[in-house]
Amino acid sequence: MNGMLSRLPDYDCCLVNLANSILKKFGAETTAKTLPLADQYLVGTYKNVVLLLLDAMGTPILEKHLDRDGFFRSHLAGSFDSVYPPTTVAATTSVLSGLYPNEHGWLGWDVYYPQLGKNVTVFTNREQIREKAGAVPDGTYPDGRKKWTEQSLEEAQPAAEFNAGFQYTPYKNILDRIREAGGTAWPVTPFMPPYPQTFRAILDRVGDLCDEPGNKFIYAYWNEPDQTMHRTGTVSGNTHTVMTELEQMVGQAVSGLSDTLFLITADHGHMDSRNHCLLDYPEITDCLVRQPSIEPRTLNLFVKEECREAFPAIFRKYFGDSFLLLTGEEALREKVFGPGKDRNGLAEMIGDYIALAVSDVSVFNTHLEAQEMPGGHAGLTREEMTVPLIVIEKK
Repeated sequence: MNGMLSRLPDYDCCLVNLANSILKKFGAETTAKTLPLADQYLVGTYKNVVLLLLDAMGTPILEKHLDRDGFFRSHLAGSFDSVYPPTTVAATTSVLSGLYPNEHGWLGWDVYYPQLGKNVTVFTNREQIREKAGAVPDGTYPDGRKKWTEQSLEEAQPAAEFNAGFQYTPYKNILDRIREAGGTAWPVTPFMPPYPQTFRAILDRVGDLCDEPGNKFIYAYWNEPDQTMHRTGTVSGNTHTVMTELEQMVGQAVSGLSDTLFLITADHGHMDSRNHCLLDYPEITDCLVRQPSIEPRTLNLFVKEECREAFPAIFRKYFGDSFLLLTGEEALREKVFGPGKDRNGLAEMIGDYIALAVSDVSVFNTHLEAQEMPGGHAGLTREEMTVPLIVIEKK
């Protein structure tokens, strides 16, 4: 198999192993190896164990923006790997489930569910964004680039009357597994009660829980710096400001804690992307049954039967140096999405081919998305794959 697959995560030293280290710490059943980098700290006796996940704050992002002797980097215990694809849906689900993507099935922002015959944006439970047929740009920017607006998109519809992700790809989260083992575990995210909507509110809630009696695990999540980097790239002034603010706010919050092991990591890294819209390549789209899902840097491709023999050459004609193209069977055989047991129906979700980004090129389904997202992730580069483990021990 292509040597580029050597860029896959080390699936014995990744986010799944971190989740299993936490499960082991609290006496819950594990489903994979633990992470030695974390185990050496988790053997200690602490009233509180906190895991804060800062979206897309990969180790290269730390190195681009923060001083070596600053709070985050001075507490950097080491780096390890995300999962494939290194993207929020797949990676945070691996942290929350302790399972590899091939086991939990939440492969990316958009997932094809054959039961519905639809690509579903799983976190919002809506049908995947599509561009209107015949849409045209709404003028140009001063530099001559075409300007695309929301008017070019179809209105996104609910995917189903139920939550498609939890209906077709259910999993038990590590918080419930810790509770079932007799422990105490709390989530602190914008998506779970009491729904804190700012990073300050996240940190305040973590602090309040740490003050409560009893041993406990706290999982906290915030969507920066990912949100800013998607809009402005990895080296923008905006991203630098967000990174320094995150570091400062965490440092202040942790200073008031005691008897706490405070771990900080990321779900994936981030890179600066050269974006294309697949609609500009009709020779490719004419071969497809439906538009790709998963991510712009990991495309699953369902190909018309009469095009399957010719399709690899057609795709490589335009993106051969930018993506590694595998058949769905090859992707599963080579354990691209993890070494665990493939969940039922995974092959049908993946499709005929998988294109894995090996360069800085991303391929979007709409012109607006390609225009608006200069930063991205979900490919095979180390910049996207490598995440930190920051450790603060408060006695």
